[in-house]
Amino acid sequence: MFGLDLSLVVLAALITLFAGFVKGAVGFAMPMIMMSAFTAFLSGQTALALLILPTLATNIAQAFRQGPAAARESAWKFRLHIGAVILALVLSAQFVHAIPQRLMEGLLGAPILGFALWQLAGRPLTIRIEHRTRVEIVLGLIGGLYGGISGIWGPPLLVLLLSLGTGKTETVRVQGVVFLIGSIALLAAHLHSGVLNAQTLPLSALMVVPAVIGNRIGLALHDRLDAQKFRRWTLILLALTGANLLRQAFA
Repeated sequence: MFGLDLSLVVLAALITLFAGFVKGAVGFAMPMIMMSAFTAFLSGQTALALLILPTLATNIAQAFRQGPAAARESAWKFRLHIGAVILALVLSAQFVHAIPQRLMEGLLGAPILGFALWQLAGRPLTIRIEHRTRVEIVLGLIGGLYGGISGIWGPPLLVLLLSLGTGKTETVRVQGVVFLIGSIALLAAHLHSGVLNAQTLPLSALMVVPAVIGNRIGLALHDRLDAQKFRRWTLILLALTGANLLRQAFA
C-alpha cells in the first residue's frame, strides 16, 4: 500500500493511535513516539513524512479546545517563541538531508533529560521575568532547528512552560497553538523539500484517522488528571524523551 507492506501500515496505525492518546493526555510527545517507533522499520525521511499530517490534525483540536479567543490569546502571549520556532524550522528543514541527526539528538537530549530529572528531584527551575524574552527566543530557535529535521520541536517549549509555572489547561493549549503553527510551517517546508511527495502524502493522510481517535481518548483522561499528577507525568515523559534522544544519538 503506497509502497509499504500492509502489515507495516497497520503497525504504523497502531503506533499512531497510541501516540495520539499520549498527546491527548499530556499535550505533547506524539512526534517523539512516532519517530522513535517508525524508524525501527522505516527510513528517517519516510517516518518524518508520516507524522506531519496526524500532528497537524491533532494540534488543531488541541489548540481550539477552549475556543478561538483563548487560542489567539495564547498565540499572542508566546508570539516571540512562535516566531523563533517558525524561522528556525523553515531554515533547518531545507538541510534535512545534510545535518547529522544524531548530533542534534545528543545536543537536545542531554539538557532536556537534565532539566526533567532536576524538576522531579524537587528542585524547581524558574525563569526570572527580566530574562523571559531572551529565554523564550532561544528555546524557540532550538526547538525550530531540531523540528525542521526531525518533526519534533515540543521539548524546549515544555521546558519554557514548566519554568514559567504555567497551569495545566494553559500548558496544553499553548502547546497546541505553538505546535499547530509549527506544523503548518513544517508541512509547507517539507512539501518544498520533497519529504512529502506523491508516495508519502497519502500514507501521512491515512495516519490522521488513528491519531484523532487516540487523541480523543487521551483528552478524556486529561480532564481527570489533577494539576500535580499532570505535572509529574509530564516531567516523567519529558525525561523519557530526553533519554530516548540520547539513546538514538549513541545508537
